[in-house]
Amino acid sequence: MIHANKLSAFLMLVISVFLLGACGFGDMNENAQQIDPPQVDYVDQDDSLTGTNDSVDENIEMTWRELYLFDKNGYVVPQTLQVPKSLEVAKQSLEYLVKDGPVTNMLPNGFEAVLPAGTEINGINVVDGTATVDFSAEFTNYSPEQEMKILQAITWTLTQFETIENVKLQINGENQEVMPVNGTPINGAMSRADGINFEYGNGVDIVNSKSITLYFLGQANDEYYYVPVTRRVDLNKNDIVATVEELISGPMYYSPLFTDLKHDVTLLSNPIYENGTLTLNFNESVLGDNEGTAISEYVLQSLVLSLTELKGVEQVAVMVNGNTEIMMATGEMLAEPVSRPINVNKVKY
Repeated sequence: MIHANKLSAFLMLVISVFLLGACGFGDMNENAQQIDPPQVDYVDQDDSLTGTNDSVDENIEMTWRELYLFDKNGYVVPQTLQVPKSLEVAKQSLEYLVKDGPVTNMLPNGFEAVLPAGTEINGINVVDGTATVDFSAEFTNYSPEQEMKILQAITWTLTQFETIENVKLQINGENQEVMPVNGTPINGAMSRADGINFEYGNGVDIVNSKSITLYFLGQANDEYYYVPVTRRVDLNKNDIVATVEELISGPMYYSPLFTDLKHDVTLLSNPIYENGTLTLNFNESVLGDNEGTAISEYVLQSLVLSLTELKGVEQVAVMVNGNTEIMMATGEMLAEPVSRPINVNKVKY
């Protein structure tokens, strides 16, 4: 059962871009246990960013693609949709972000495309990890309050591909140092280190703080999905400990998001990191399912998704009171580290 910490009021904040500490995404480890909860999909992503045209096989061979869309609350959220295989996967992914475009009849309930209707992708040039995207003039037809989130959706959609780490923007071939409507700085190039869905609590010292990215739960009808949010924490706090503590503290009071982690969950010992694997030892409160005997898939995936945003963390091992064999709510035993999934929030058809 989901233990929702919902509060009724939700205030949308308009804030400036703040740089994150460097984030990393490790490759899938073949020996790591891969738990498959309803909203996480472990699939092979064998597409290449090479190719000279955007042709689709006559048999319409399909593949899965992670697209960052707006949910009903205005969050930028990954949704993994089935699209035709293409040689130009980066360009195709952005085309599926356009309103009234090919994504229209595929949108999950409560979700909408992020780019203005009529926007065309004139081209994408990838050099040394930086993708320069050339948009048509229709790209400028968006509301000022959506500017930051549009930039985040573009950046996070493109950086799902291993060959892209940074994103630059052009409009009809002209380099953009700021966004065209509200002047949000692009700072040369954007990356996942610049954050997504910013959250700020009272009393946060911007100068003496750093950013971490957390995954909480959202809901549309009977479907749950993972939502990344970026939050500022004390500059001197250990990244791993800060991430776990912020996950336990849950979403901000004004947020419609929620968590399955109980507030009395604690780490019993310091996290152990070795060769890409992070080991965490919790108290029994982390076992919130099946009358306190099993760990929720939502808890596990929130931990894995959040912690693998940190540089060098490729998989997460969970212990309870030093015990490495833990029961999952599904009845499976969790005895191996869990890797970060390639795609998140796979849409059911």
